[in-house]
Order: sequence, then C-alpha cells, then structure tokens
Amino acid sequence: MTLNELFTYCSNQLSFGDCGNFETQCIFEDVLNIKKEKLYCNDMLASENEIQIIDNIIKRRKAGEPLQYILGNWDFYDLTFSVGKGVLIPRPETELLVDFALTNLKGVVNPVVYDLCAGTGCIGLTIAKHLPNAKVFLLEKEQEAFDYLNKNAQNCKLDNVKLLNDDLFTIDLDELPMADIIISNPPYIPSSEICDLQKEVLYEPISALDGGTDGLDFYRCLASKWVSNVKENGLMAFECGDGQTQDIINIFDGLYKDKNIIFDFNNIDRIVTFRI
Repeated sequence: MTLNELFTYCSNQLSFGDCGNFETQCIFEDVLNIKKEKLYCNDMLASENEIQIIDNIIKRRKAGEPLQYILGNWDFYDLTFSVGKGVLIPRPETELLVDFALTNLKGVVNPVVYDLCAGTGCIGLTIAKHLPNAKVFLLEKEQEAFDYLNKNAQNCKLDNVKLLNDDLFTIDLDELPMADIIISNPPYIPSSEICDLQKEVLYEPISALDGGTDGLDFYRCLASKWVSNVKENGLMAFECGDGQTQDIINIFDGLYKDKNIIFDFNNIDRIVTFRI
C-alpha cells in the first residue's frame, strides 16, 4: 500500500463523520509527519508500522474517541494546546471570546484579565500571548484540567499569567485585583440533556459540560459573585448555548450599563457581553 492509498483508505474509514479527508490530513501531519501535498502521485510504500498506527487510530475514532484526544493536541487561534481526557477540547467558536478581548483591550494600560473555568487555558493564554502588558489570571477547579492548563502555560513560556487551582463559586476574591475584563466559557448544558449528547462529546469531562438544571448555574455565580470584582466600565464576556443569551441577560439585570450578543459562524447567539 502506498502512502497515497493509505491516505485514501483512512479517509474512507473515517467518512462516518463527513470530514474524513480533514481528519486524515490531521492524522498524517501530526502522527506520521507527512504533509498532504506530498501524497499526490506518491508511490512510496507505507511501512507496516505506519499502517498499524493508522488502523489503531481508525479503531479509536470509530469507538467515538475525539480526534483531538487521539492526537494529544489541537490548534486554537494561532497557538497549539495539549488536550486529552479530563479537559474540554478547544473549539473554533470560542475564538470569538479572544477576538472580543483583544479588540476591547487595545489601548488599555496593563489590563487585568480573568479566564474563569479556564480548562486548557486556550482563551487566557492566547490573550496573554497577544497582550504581553496584561496580567492574566486563569482559574480552573478540576485537577485533571488544571494539569493541562499548567502544561500549556509552560509551553507558552509566558511571564504575565497566574494560574489558580480554585473554585469559581467559593474562591476568596479579596486578595485578587479588580478586572478590566472577565472572560469565561463555563459549563452551560442543562443536566437533563447531557445523556443526549454525541458520543464524542461524552468523552469530555461532565464537569466541563453540566451547567445545572437549566444550564445557567455558573452565570448566576458570575453575576452574584464576580461582577463586584470588575472595574467601573469593565467588561464581562461569556460563551453560552443556543438560545441562552436572553436568560443570561435577565440574570444580569440591573448589573450592567450595556450589553451585546455576538453570533458565531452558524448564526447562533454564542457570546453575551456586558459593560459593568
């Protein structure tokens, strides 16, 4: 079997997700270190080891394991983050939070940023990378996720971040500085809907998905506890589920000067923002 034939075989096997070519390209580039453009008209024979690697990956994918976990890393914005069992996988729509922060912090001198429920740290670390004058606090409660956060922070080699292994609901804010902006992609799926999620999603930690009975528990805490830690005219921006923005706005009623909703690439109301 040539490398080109192996690529076609893998792509056909992974076509159940309607993205066989894309996933195969990721696998060949990341695992076999072979660029797709080198495969065309490539009659080089695939080694037995390469064929075995591909077959093992195909088995894991067909069992529902996310490709990101199999590869062990995933790109977000312009950085690559370590991922694996126990941490939420970075997703393209979450990049909208980074865009919002970078746009609104232009010209702010030494801004203080919080990334709450930080997971891999993809939001906060990306902001810190682009804003070296900022001080970015990343808070993550779950130990498995915090281990990935710590690893990614070390890989990014940033000296303007502080990692907090603590609970959003109970952390003492008295010793923390006031924020220019608080960003969060908290758990927001209603508990009753967890069991109906795709098999792939259920590989991810339930603690990063389950937002309580109506999916809004974390937003209530952000409103009742964290608004007081935002500077006057400071900002808060949260990712949420389809159709949740109005409920979140209602939770923050009386706490903000201005609000806005940002729609993602699929025209879903994905981000809600507040000026406090």
